[in-house]
Amino acid sequence: MNVPTAAPRRALPILSAEKIGGLKPELADVIEYRKSGLSLNWIVGCPLECGYCVRHLFDNFEMKVPRRLMSDEEAVTRLVGHPYFRAHRTPIQLLNRATDPMLPIVKPHVFNVLRRLDEQGLTNHVLIITRWRVNPEDCAVLNSFKHLRLTVLVTHSNIANPAIEPVDSTIAAQSLRTLYEHAERYRTVLYWRPIVPGLNDSDTDIEQARELSQHAHATVFTGLFFREEIASYYEAHGLPMPYGETARRKIMPEAAEERILAAFQQGSWGALFRKTSCGVAYAHGEADYNGHYGVRELCDICPEEQIARCHAAWVKPELTAVTQEARVLGATGEVEVNDRAIVVEGLDEPPRYYLQHGFGYQCHDRAKPHHHRQHGRAPIGWKAGNGTRSA
Repeated sequence: MNVPTAAPRRALPILSAEKIGGLKPELADVIEYRKSGLSLNWIVGCPLECGYCVRHLFDNFEMKVPRRLMSDEEAVTRLVGHPYFRAHRTPIQLLNRATDPMLPIVKPHVFNVLRRLDEQGLTNHVLIITRWRVNPEDCAVLNSFKHLRLTVLVTHSNIANPAIEPVDSTIAAQSLRTLYEHAERYRTVLYWRPIVPGLNDSDTDIEQARELSQHAHATVFTGLFFREEIASYYEAHGLPMPYGETARRKIMPEAAEERILAAFQQGSWGALFRKTSCGVAYAHGEADYNGHYGVRELCDICPEEQIARCHAAWVKPELTAVTQEARVLGATGEVEVNDRAIVVEGLDEPPRYYLQHGFGYQCHDRAKPHHHRQHGRAPIGWKAGNGTRSA
């Protein structure tokens, strides 16, 4: 088995300081704190051209050839030295916004970073999201890491329109089966997304997901992230607009969820979850590190043993301790700890996620409330106060 311990012989070139300076600042900053973890993105550029890709938000959708912003060694140093990084606790994501980590030219660098993290004895959760080819040799490398709690999430949508998703979904389906068959130390999750009503939510699509769910340690389903930049791309390329408006959060209409859950009640399915961290935690036999148990209606589809794990680990934090940490991070106004979440004002997403992962308890912005049963999703397609659904 060939396990890389240093940069590959034909390493990706590193962009010059001048070219990095020309990137959007958010793209040039290689670390971003997202809900599922501290995200390390030291490689940018992807040839896969999925129409709904978040790369539109960073103005680099036209960057088709992957390039590094720094060496793998510096990327690891930046990550573990980040103010929000906690050894053994902070979940980590690798390359989830600017390229696919399993592209042949990219994955040697991913393996190198994983090796360097693992050699430090870190037991943090590490999430890798791919829709590309994974072979048994890759699985052998993934199984070689002794300490990291590694999860490979395979994105599968079954979208047949090549103008929206040029990558054949059978590639992801085969990768999922291969990963599941060879899994020893790592876990694999079917990432069923993005689900868009009328595009990939037919009975056939749902049946395909049901079959694939039996080749994963967990299945997570979610909707479309549809920002203005993505809508502009759709319009410019004559693609069918999935919704009449954009939203800050992912769009997963109530009727679509109801159809999926109704199908889930029939036949043989793997464990199904609404949230990424819920599926990852279940796959590793642990309680959810995002504290979703406080949002109790999320749990109505979870296996009983997982609910028991989350219940045992879920502890309402002391207001004094939360307030002290929140103030250090810059929180203004009242700090509240209720039976669902910590509620703060004046904090952007990164410090809120820092609190959330530190206390194992949901942390919400008072100005952007999570409405009952919408589970932090956009209001599009959900019943308004007058009983009607938004478009």
